Amino acid sequence: MPHLFISAAHKSSGKTTFTIGLTRALRDRGLTVQTYKKGPDYIDPMWLALASGRPCRNLDFFTSGDSEILGAVVGYGKDADIVITEGNKGLYDGLDVKGTNSNAALAKLLESPVVLVLDTRGTIRGLAPLVLGYQGFDPAVHIAGVILNQVGGDRHESKMRAVMEHYTDVPVLGAIRRNAGLDLTERHLGLMPSNEDEGAETRIASIAHIVAEQVDLDAIRQIAGRAPAFPRVAPMLSPARVSTDLRIGIARDAAFGFYYQEDLEALSHGGAELVPVDMLRDDKLPGIDGLFIGGGFPETLMDRLEANTAMRQSICEAIEAGLPVYAECGGLMYLSRGITWRGETRAMVGVIPADTIMHDRPQGRGYIQLQETGSGPWPVDPGARGDRLIHAHEFHYSSLEGLPAETRFAYRMVRGKGIRGGMDGIVYRNVLACYAHLRNTARHPWTGRFLAFIRRVKRTGAVASG
Repeated sequence: MPHLFISAAHKSSGKTTFTIGLTRALRDRGLTVQTYKKGPDYIDPMWLALASGRPCRNLDFFTSGDSEILGAVVGYGKDADIVITEGNKGLYDGLDVKGTNSNAALAKLLESPVVLVLDTRGTIRGLAPLVLGYQGFDPAVHIAGVILNQVGGDRHESKMRAVMEHYTDVPVLGAIRRNAGLDLTERHLGLMPSNEDEGAETRIASIAHIVAEQVDLDAIRQIAGRAPAFPRVAPMLSPARVSTDLRIGIARDAAFGFYYQEDLEALSHGGAELVPVDMLRDDKLPGIDGLFIGGGFPETLMDRLEANTAMRQSICEAIEAGLPVYAECGGLMYLSRGITWRGETRAMVGVIPADTIMHDRPQGRGYIQLQETGSGPWPVDPGARGDRLIHAHEFHYSSLEGLPAETRFAYRMVRGKGIRGGMDGIVYRNVLACYAHLRNTARHPWTGRFLAFIRRVKRTGAVASG
């Protein structure tokens, strides 16, 4: 199975744009491309999935063990012609000084050759010591080639190629010129999600055309083809599908779209029919047994969310009647009384008695660890102990203000910010709403607990008090 790892010297080097373009360019050549993204990320995988035509999977040391990561790569990539993993941040960046969860560590685990994307603005000869340093820092990492990005012109390119050839043994696989057409729209939390960009398909096609013209695709395929076979490990397989007995609404529109593919598949294989719900256009909830409102950017579409009063009322009535709901981050914001952003306030669903306030700086960011308080609505994890921690992540520029003192929380924050006072996971009736983003893994199979809760409510009609 040919495979390679795309990384960079530092973030904002153009790595994601290049990976998107490379993925589509190889697909245009008739290859089946399976993409992976390191770390807890929703936006880049959305673009990579659109570029490849198949779901992008996340690989994350914080939430998964080595065998689970390898199993995912082997299992989901077994029918692909090439596997491409995109790193996050720089090649050697990670949580600790030893780099145990760095991009380099993942590349070594996968035994993938690394293609390094370098932002060449303002440098020529300085590329050589940079590349030599990256090679020497960890000889176990195989840097198989570099992409010169943001190249100023023919003269700039020829000088850099000469420097690389004279001082290093690392081949230049391509030189991508500065081009405003390669810029993907960014906002306060990174790239604009592809579900918000109506021209996403056109953008991807344009980027792929540029990459195909300015990068040696044959050389990249040869590097991937010479990669060692993945370490022998049992491939991750989808669990046996149980008979469908539930309908779960999934908020899927321009405001809400942050979901891990494996989570949705786990819900489906666990017996749920996933019913898309458009919070911007639909006038009421369909007939469902539960609702999952994932993350997104509701603040950017708060005018339209407020204007859809019928949907907001439908959700409010369903929650008061006991509909099981799980809401993450953007979903939490939507369930609050309103969102204030850039001096404007718009009404939201209002079942959570608090106001969402947007800030200029992150209010919670990065990996988090949660401990259950016992007040959560879902069944207790049968394998859990009192000291067992849930590994998750948060990334929000908003905070909740005005929450009543008696608010019940499902989680205590061992690491991270959460909602208030080191707590997260507001519990109201049959609702669990949090800033935390959970991920269904062997360590924490949350989807099974959510399904069990929905079935219990469906069977008994139980509605928790406010």
